[in-house]
Amino acid sequence: MTVLQPVHLEGPDVPSFVRQLAALQQLSGGQLQWLPPIGLGEPVPAAAHAVIVPDMTGQAYRLLDEFRQIEQPILVVTSEFGTVSMWDWEIIDYLRERGVATIAPTSVEEYRDILGSLEARAQLSRSIMLAYQDDLGAGMQPDIFKRFYWWEDECVADLETNFGVRVERRSFRALARRAASVSEERVQTTAQRIGSTVPITGLSGAGQAEALRLYLALCDELDETPHVIAAGINCLNESATSPTTPCLAWNLLYEERGLIWGCEADLTSMITEAIVHRSLGVPVMMTNIYPFLMGNAALKHEKIPYFPLRSEPENHILVAHCGFFGVVPQSFATEWVLRSRVLEIVDPLGNAIDARFPTGPVTIVKISSDMRQLTATPAELTGYEQYENSDCLNGAVLRVANGYEFVESTPSHHVVLAVGDLSRRLDLLAAAWGLNIRHGAPLTGGQPKTRPVARP
Repeated sequence: MTVLQPVHLEGPDVPSFVRQLAALQQLSGGQLQWLPPIGLGEPVPAAAHAVIVPDMTGQAYRLLDEFRQIEQPILVVTSEFGTVSMWDWEIIDYLRERGVATIAPTSVEEYRDILGSLEARAQLSRSIMLAYQDDLGAGMQPDIFKRFYWWEDECVADLETNFGVRVERRSFRALARRAASVSEERVQTTAQRIGSTVPITGLSGAGQAEALRLYLALCDELDETPHVIAAGINCLNESATSPTTPCLAWNLLYEERGLIWGCEADLTSMITEAIVHRSLGVPVMMTNIYPFLMGNAALKHEKIPYFPLRSEPENHILVAHCGFFGVVPQSFATEWVLRSRVLEIVDPLGNAIDARFPTGPVTIVKISSDMRQLTATPAELTGYEQYENSDCLNGAVLRVANGYEFVESTPSHHVVLAVGDLSRRLDLLAAAWGLNIRHGAPLTGGQPKTRPVARP
């Protein structure tokens, strides 16, 4: 539960403060924990996720140093409608221009996004991310995988320092042995339970059984380890370790437990998914990007002869992962079916999800390598393309405003797609998380913008 610390500027008994605080408490519907009000300048308890100012006055101009002492996010919610009052814009400008960041919602929906972001941030600080891996420098594609930052100890340290989340590395081989020991009775019982709810086409009975064994082994690991918010497996580069892939498992574990997943044990994608989905509640998924600008370098990797014909091809991106669009939970998808694996480096018994997001606006988002900035680019999912006898049997095509700017600014070939144009909502999320945010060019025109945190 989000813990808020109300702060008054002129005393706890001032009628306007008492009235507005009561209105905000009623608006929260018992979903928040409100600490007893304190005066601006008094120490803020460590338990508080944010400070909230229900009532502003001109006294704020004389309390700049007291505002600067606050380390938590500062919410200014001074109308009974869950928004900032228009009369407080001058005070907000005064504080901002002197290095004090505030978060001032313009609607009750924005207020709820802020609260959701604060709750997600608090939850992450006491959570665990699991990464199953053994041989990072070897495997099926070591020339590719040895380049990735998410394998580095520095990445793990940055995650723990900036978000408080603990990364626990475990053996993929040990997980595979545990999966192999799962009884046939448990497999059959689980198959009967999910049989009418999970569409499966073209995957052999043996393939389905192996997929369920891995799922059940992960269930057992999660039951033994409280507070796991995300998990990933180095499933491609170490595909020889297991006769199956975790695609079905990630779908079921999200639907049943809300577990965030990470293909290839990509910690940076996992943390991005966790931040965006837990804060805003929107559908997310991770996938590979193949900008048309990259030409043969992208075409060769996906084993496709050409990109689909589009006007302004430089502003289009093919996205695909493991033969299809990527791992999408059923509840996020407009179409969904589990199929046999596509990639040759994966065991023939492996599985892959063939699913789709709705066409329309999406946001391409990813955390930077220092874990301090989100890069967010508005895009349009224009449709899907299929290439026979390729590694892209069903990929999506995205349109962005400026393909060159996108390629130059993207933090990774792995990105997270979130449904909707989330530009404004991500601004609020970033403020609540204490992150910078860099926006790609909007589809309607204009220039990219960077919104830094306004606290030195």
